[in-house]
Amino acid sequence: MTKIWIVLIVAFVFEALGVIVLKKGLDEIGPRYTERRATTPALKNVLLLVRDWFTNKNVLFGVALEAAFFIMLQYLLGQRDVSFIWPLTALTFITTTLAAKYLLHERVSGTRWAGVALIMIGAALITWSEHQKDAQRAVAVEQNRPQ
Repeated sequence: MTKIWIVLIVAFVFEALGVIVLKKGLDEIGPRYTERRATTPALKNVLLLVRDWFTNKNVLFGVALEAAFFIMLQYLLGQRDVSFIWPLTALTFITTTLAAKYLLHERVSGTRWAGVALIMIGAALITWSEHQKDAQRAVAVEQNRPQ
């Protein structure tokens, strides 16, 4: 179980940093798209935006971090139940909110932190249910052991 938690934490960090780096990249290319709207046909402007996505180092790095997160998620899903792993991915809201606050210097209101706290409570319940399931398996194995 420790290995699962380590991979989860690393995956959450990759996901949070991926979102932050993507945001920085999109903040760089977004204004160019908006500036071109008045003078560039819509289709050409969209194609230029796509080009900007594929040539912006922050967007590319963010996508790479998100891909790493996705690969780790696939590993985790192969190791544990979907009903355990998938809800825990909601914990990325915590790491991403912290990253937004400290890396992007966004203001995070008390209401948002309350939402993050609710997510943490939900993740704790899911983790507790997994421990209950492991305990039930151990009892079942013990009861089926020949004496």
